Amino acid sequence: MRDWIQGRPGRGFAVIATSALSTQTGAAVGSLAFGTLGPLGVVAIRQMAAALVLCSVARPALRRFTAAQWKPVALLAFFFAAMNAALYTALDRVGLGTAVTIEFLGPLAVAVWSSRRGRDLLGVVVALIGVILLTRPSPTTDFFGIGVALIAAGCWAGYILTNRVVGTRVPGVQGTAAATVLSSLGMIPVLVLVIGHAQPPWQAYLLACAAGLLATAVPYALDLVVLRQVSPLIFGVGMSLHPLFAATIGMLLLSEQLPVIAWAGIVLVVLSNGLTLPGPRSAAGAAPGLRLRRGRRRGPAPEAAIR
Repeated sequence: MRDWIQGRPGRGFAVIATSALSTQTGAAVGSLAFGTLGPLGVVAIRQMAAALVLCSVARPALRRFTAAQWKPVALLAFFFAAMNAALYTALDRVGLGTAVTIEFLGPLAVAVWSSRRGRDLLGVVVALIGVILLTRPSPTTDFFGIGVALIAAGCWAGYILTNRVVGTRVPGVQGTAAATVLSSLGMIPVLVLVIGHAQPPWQAYLLACAAGLLATAVPYALDLVVLRQVSPLIFGVGMSLHPLFAATIGMLLLSEQLPVIAWAGIVLVVLSNGLTLPGPRSAAGAAPGLRLRRGRRRGPAPEAAIR
């Protein structure tokens, strides 16, 4: 597939779009099991599926890790579990489109902080206006759900920044694989409590496993191939599809109806990401994740896709 993508940005973008579509479809499928497993139960099974996938690919040499490697890996495991737990909890309360759009503020904040250009401030303002239009604060607004989505955004930002540190201390993607193992182990008590209390039917486990496959295994396999083959510009545009896909899939699969003003808010958040993307000179010929100008990265980090 690398040869099929290399030198053809349209094909690279198609793969990134497929990854985003799979991720949001997996979240929607997992939400169908909330009634019996609950958001945390679904996240626990998803984390275990992610651990199996990443460990089978990366095969991390856990016994050889040093203390300096385990510290950021443990922090990454925390962000990994907290990010997905917060996102799925928010999804259960405010819907897929709203939760993912608010969570998208996390990588957007990292992009703005990394570049610190003047037009990025405009991007922040546009994103905030978009969130206001999306949530339309009122006395009946689910502020807890919105707050949990903001926590997910913060965890996504922390996940990106920590993953960069892990990438400098642990070769390949062994650090990410080790973090998923730790996070899945930490979720086992939660899953035991959920199973003991709710005694979910077998269909709930099937849906949660499908969520793990669609939201972790498929995107990871696709991102692993494409991330080093496309420019930061193409990657950033592909990342912008997540809120749009989440809102569309929420409408089609979960019957979540958003008013026109909410769709306008989502579009504004997506456009704000466009303002933070690297310019043509820095994007041309640069693979995502490479350091640009004074050692800083521009645009959403590629680690954001590996969730």
